[in-house]
Amino acid sequence: MLAHNWREVLKRAWSVRLMALALLIIILEPVYLFFAATWVSHNIYIQLGMSVVTGLLAAAAIVARIFFQQKISGDLNGKPPAEG
Repeated sequence: MLAHNWREVLKRAWSVRLMALALLIIILEPVYLFFAATWVSHNIYIQLGMSVVTGLLAAAAIVARIFFQQKISGDLNGKPPAEG
């Protein structure tokens, strides 16, 4: 079930922002590696770097998802703390 404020979550949640950035890197990685292969003979470090950055962004998105964000969540989505 979607959250009642899903549009607000898409705009302001750090987890969504970080996953969008990770997705952008995943999409750009093959293009970048293609051009890097023409300039650099051994691009293993570039591949490793891109993979590490993508993994760190995904991990940061998981951490960001579990933290409470007052601007998005409000008072636990309108529920009292016992229900939240």
